[in-house]
Amino acid sequence: MTPSRLTNGEKDSESGSNGNSPAPEYTGPKLFKEPSFKSNKFIIHNALSRCCLAGKVNESQKTKIIEEMEKSPANHFLILFRDSSCQFRGVYTINPDTQELVRLAGVGPRTVGSTQVESIYKYSSDRKQFSAIPSKTMGMTVDAFTIPGHLCTTSKKGGTLHKV
Repeated sequence: MTPSRLTNGEKDSESGSNGNSPAPEYTGPKLFKEPSFKSNKFIIHNALSRCCLAGKVNESQKTKIIEEMEKSPANHFLILFRDSSCQFRGVYTINPDTQELVRLAGVGPRTVGSTQVESIYKYSSDRKQFSAIPSKTMGMTVDAFTIPGHLCTTSKKGGTLHKV
């Protein structure tokens, strides 16, 4: 008799179940993987390559930033934009203890408090662009953010941002 032809009360010697107990535990190939920790490293890598730092002219800066991301133990990365025009400034990680954003590479403040975040963005891989999210809450779905302009220092000469 095959396991599929068992009737109530007969014991299946392979699974140890009978018709009165709950379904036997599935022992086949694992189809669902428990999410242990979500990482957006691949998404940020794509955003840098195809949107923020696309082209040969940005190749060295992009390579340096991606190397820093690879060295980092962080799972979630955020891009700092200058303003709503989505001009790249730097890559940040979230400090899990203080919930502050800490600069990993690029320019901008060394740390940014969650109250200093002006707007947040999500990257769309298929459209290769960022979209503003109508929220102020930083979470795992956020890929980029802006801060008020006065939090970044500029030089008098060229108007470029300093590493703070």
